[in-house]
Amino acid sequence: MPNTLEIPAPAKINLTLDVLQKLPNGYHSLEMIMQTIDIYDVLTVSITGSPEIHLHMNKELPDKIPPEKNLVYKAAKVMQEKYHLSNGFAIKLQKNIPAAAGLAGGSADCAATLTAINTICDLGLSKEELCQVGVTLGADVPFCIMQGTMLAEGIGEILTPLPDLPPLWALLIKPHISVSTPYVYGEIDKQNIVTRPDTNAVIDAIKRKDPVGIAQKLCNVLELVTIPEYPVLAQIKEFLLQNGSIGALMSGSGPTTYGLFQDEILANFAYRAALEKYSDCDVILCQTKKPDTDKIFN
Repeated sequence: MPNTLEIPAPAKINLTLDVLQKLPNGYHSLEMIMQTIDIYDVLTVSITGSPEIHLHMNKELPDKIPPEKNLVYKAAKVMQEKYHLSNGFAIKLQKNIPAAAGLAGGSADCAATLTAINTICDLGLSKEELCQVGVTLGADVPFCIMQGTMLAEGIGEILTPLPDLPPLWALLIKPHISVSTPYVYGEIDKQNIVTRPDTNAVIDAIKRKDPVGIAQKLCNVLELVTIPEYPVLAQIKEFLLQNGSIGALMSGSGPTTYGLFQDEILANFAYRAALEKYSDCDVILCQTKKPDTDKIFN
């Protein structure tokens, strides 16, 4: 096995997100459809001779948390302790996914760390076994290990694979604002949720390979909290729909808002218009992506 592994950590978007109830442990029972997209952070994980874990990043995160509180560091530490690894790790993290964006960047980095250490230390764990470790670190980590198109239930850890999404372009616009996920979930408990995602209809459209049917049913109940706090997100949704998107939605607890496009030319026109109109935002054009983790585990 190699002593060093470079591994991508792709982001996700939500096609649906429904909050069913608050659980006694403070988490929420969810039902959501998540989709991998091809914007990546990149991790380079190397085995070292000493037991220390060293994490170096190409940019500082907005919350300026110390390295030992980063999910990458925590993932390496959990693997080291759980599987009695005497060696340490040097980890380089190149951040490309906007932070605190509703795109599961931190969870993706955590998942990539678990996967890389499993490979370079020749632990032989299956994806399912890694997911059992991952869920102790974050609810989105199992999805980020599995990737693809998934129905996620429970707190996000109960995953049901769905057929691969038809290739679609996704235009992401993320204002430079920070959204507190705990605040959003705390406030959603106070909302009278009238319109919920029709998850079964979206799954049916995915099975029929019907992009328009998928896009027409995009729904995220957390918009009820985040958009009133940040009205610019409603403006972004309208901009995307007016510029050729077949559907637009906020991902996760926000603030990233995306539009889906069937046509590459339309997507590029909208991308250029977004760069001009939202020059103070992160604007990213990417595509939906099939999982590519099997080649790591085979």
